[in-house]
Order: sequence, then C-alpha cells, then structure tokens
Amino acid sequence: MVLALFFAIAIPLLVNGMRDEHPKILKPWKAILYVLMVMKDIVIANVEVALWIIGPVKKLKPSFVAIPINIQSDLGITILASTVSLTPGTVSAEVSEDKQWLYIHALHLDNENELIETIKQRYEQPIKEIFGC
Repeated sequence: MVLALFFAIAIPLLVNGMRDEHPKILKPWKAILYVLMVMKDIVIANVEVALWIIGPVKKLKPSFVAIPINIQSDLGITILASTVSLTPGTVSAEVSEDKQWLYIHALHLDNENELIETIKQRYEQPIKEIFGC
C-alpha cells in the first residue's frame, strides 16, 4: 500500500512537465450546445444509415473525401475527427502530416462539396469558437 501510494504521488509529479498545454474552453455554453447538436446528428444519422442499409446496396455510393481543416490545435483536430467518426455513415480515416487535411470515408456520398461544407460549418466552425483555435 505504501509503495502504491508513493507511485500514485510520484509518477504524476515526474511526468507533469511532459504534458502539452491544451486550449481552454473559451465558450462553455457553446460547448454544451455543440454536444447536444452532435447527439441530435447521431440520432438522425442512425436513421439515415438504417434506411440505406435496408434499401438496395447497389444504390450506396461510398467514397473517400479530403476535407481542408483550419484548426491548429491537436485537441481541436481530435474533437473534429471524433465527431465525424461518431456520426454514423462517416468515419475519419487519417489526418495529414501537415494537419491541413482530414480524410474521411462516407458510406454514401451524393455531393462531395455539400459534405465538406457541412462538416466545416456544422462542426469545425463551432470547435474553433469554443477553443479559440
């Protein structure tokens, strides 16, 4: 027990200097609204994906899309990629090494530009406002 207590205190103190500073939440109310909006989008996307799956598979048009991103912080990029992956029908595949592009896979894509604009306006813009990045 003494050894466990020692490690529980010592390890966080030793690695504290290695932690990156994450951006602070500048607009907590906007963050709450963002979470609620994403939850609503998840429910709606679940219904859409269920309808696609029930219908003929031949009508599905899967595609990879490169989305330009303007978020600078790693946390902001992670939240954006996670939001895209949480929404059924899309999944984040990769972030480019220069952190300028988010590559996603869409289960069904009718209009690439519409998807890009939706992600940028609906998800990226609020994240930039919430974290100021």
